[in-house]
Amino acid sequence: MKFVSWNVNGLRACLKKNFVDSFKKLDADIFAIQETRMFQSQAILDFAGYKQFWNSAEKKGYSGTAIFSRIEPQSFTYGIGIAEHDNEGRVITLEFENFFFVTVYTPNSRKLERLDYRMAWDDAFRAYVKKLDAVKPVILCGDLNVAHKEIDLKNPATNHHNSGFTDEERGKFTELLDAGFTDTFRFLYPDKADAYTWWSNFQRARERNVGWRIDYFLVSNRLAEKISDAGIEPNIFGSDHCPVTLALQASSFKL
Repeated sequence: MKFVSWNVNGLRACLKKNFVDSFKKLDADIFAIQETRMFQSQAILDFAGYKQFWNSAEKKGYSGTAIFSRIEPQSFTYGIGIAEHDNEGRVITLEFENFFFVTVYTPNSRKLERLDYRMAWDDAFRAYVKKLDAVKPVILCGDLNVAHKEIDLKNPATNHHNSGFTDEERGKFTELLDAGFTDTFRFLYPDKADAYTWWSNFQRARERNVGWRIDYFLVSNRLAEKISDAGIEPNIFGSDHCPVTLALQASSFKL
């Protein structure tokens, strides 16, 4: 089974930059996107064979997530069940017979102005996925807005106190992993450097590969040995992020 996650940084803009072609090329069983910045009614997307699930922010042109799935879920939910965290369209959960699939767009701490809220969010989200994991394995993907280790960004020394690489945010990511989850890319490629998923739009950062790895696929630890591949697609454009992919052995699932 193949899964794809992509922060499209505004789906309407990305649609003008070959999103449909990229979607078809990636050929995922489940394709999750973050930062849609739109309501479903604002674009007609008809991908044959895919069910669509949208969770849009109350605020227009902001945040939002969506999932396109070839597989019919048993159920689906939007948000994490906490009102203060659920008005920005940041989480969608699909339940299948043998696993949960969750996409998330984690809040940016915004030059640390929103760091306290980010800490509360991280705690609440971790508790949410731990509850899911207690029922059945979880596949979790999205823009988690944190580079976990120094290897995960080009310039760790100069970014140590910046949003996305503070000790506080990195610590919460460690707590998430310690709660029973595996970073699939690092599971396969523990020492691979210069592997990034986001680049600033300034100073030709993408061209020079001065980036950050902040987009992830995590899985419950008991699925780790089922990982066939975990990839990053830097040659697919249309956003300041690139897609990330995950392949799991089909025998892992009874669909």
